[in-house]
Amino acid sequence: MAFLGALGMSTAVVLVAEMGDKTQLVAMSLASRYRIRTVLLGITAATVVVHGISVLLAEILGMALPHDWLSLIAGLAFLGFGVWTLRGDELTDADEARAATRPTRSVFLTVAMIFFLAELGDKTMLATVTVGADHVGIPLSWLAVWIGSTVGMVAADALGIALGALLGKKLPEHVIRIGAATLFFLAGLVMVVQGLGQLVLSTV
Repeated sequence: MAFLGALGMSTAVVLVAEMGDKTQLVAMSLASRYRIRTVLLGITAATVVVHGISVLLAEILGMALPHDWLSLIAGLAFLGFGVWTLRGDELTDADEARAATRPTRSVFLTVAMIFFLAELGDKTMLATVTVGADHVGIPLSWLAVWIGSTVGMVAADALGIALGALLGKKLPEHVIRIGAATLFFLAGLVMVVQGLGQLVLSTV
């Protein structure tokens, strides 16, 4: 049951974090140039690697911090993600240049490398670290978060590509940003309250 909870939480968090995110825009740009199936396979491969690194960082962070503080820190991080989401992401010139790169050998490897570079240090990577650290101590939680975050990422990008094709590559970005930010704010407030409650109980 705890494994499924970590799986569901990581899937939902990353799916929400990816909506309207820079890497989703990269995915849509790549899908306009290459076969969608190949793009999604490249995204999946890159996400498995990046979020594997994220899970490892989460395990280290979770072991380094007292458990009482993890929920509070995770809640504050979620509030930060809400602000980040509300502010919105745009493709930089470097992102656009990478997305426009012509494949030299394999489209799959090109897409995977472009997405890997775009995802490093991105909101979804940090969200995966946050969720993973908050679930440290649960048996196989690292595996659940790894699988869930990968599924959430690929699902969000597939949805973005489909909506982009349907709406002429023009997503209602302000609606998506507000909705995703609201979910982050609500989740962050709940986690902050839980974290503060745990700290109070631990001092009594």
